[in-house]
Amino acid sequence: MTTARPRLLQLYFMRHGETEWTLSGQHTGRTDIPLTGRGEDEARELGARLREVTFARVLASPRQRARRTCELAGLGRASEIEPDLAEWDYGDYEGQRSVDIRQGRPDWNVFRDGCPGGETPADVSDRADRLIARLGTLDGNIALFSHGQFGCVLAARWIGLPTIEGQHFALVPASLSILGHEPGHPGVRVIRLWNACWPSRSGGP
Repeated sequence: MTTARPRLLQLYFMRHGETEWTLSGQHTGRTDIPLTGRGEDEARELGARLREVTFARVLASPRQRARRTCELAGLGRASEIEPDLAEWDYGDYEGQRSVDIRQGRPDWNVFRDGCPGGETPADVSDRADRLIARLGTLDGNIALFSHGQFGCVLAARWIGLPTIEGQHFALVPASLSILGHEPGHPGVRVIRLWNACWPSRSGGP
């Protein structure tokens, strides 16, 4: 009898849909704000793109914007809350825009400097590494509903880069990225897809 080979692990990483602070550019960590109407449309469109994918596990950040995106994408019933998928804790910079922070700290970079009263880059890197280690014991497709800057760190750490390199990644709302392995070299982690997005039903850029 032939034993089926396990499918290589693939992480389907989804950033949550649009919020009011997405539009204003405010750093949104602990603040638990809802999706906009357009953000809900984006989440439904994302779900349409995932319809043919079978997931072994579905994990979501505790924040309602990620959980709602998961629900509207049609995966809410199968989801589990994963605290390590939460966004960067911006501490004293919560609700502020980068342009405003740089008025007092012209060279500030969250991926290098972190946030006073919040998480350091090492803190976020440790969370990403801890999550990768746990998920590394699984096979198949795993859905992750999370946030922008945490996602950039997760991608960097997935391919062995330091946290500062997260600054070279970008994630728009309701985007899909896939972190996987090179089929011919299953020990090699790769980014198979990054920041794919589609027009929401409400239209617009």
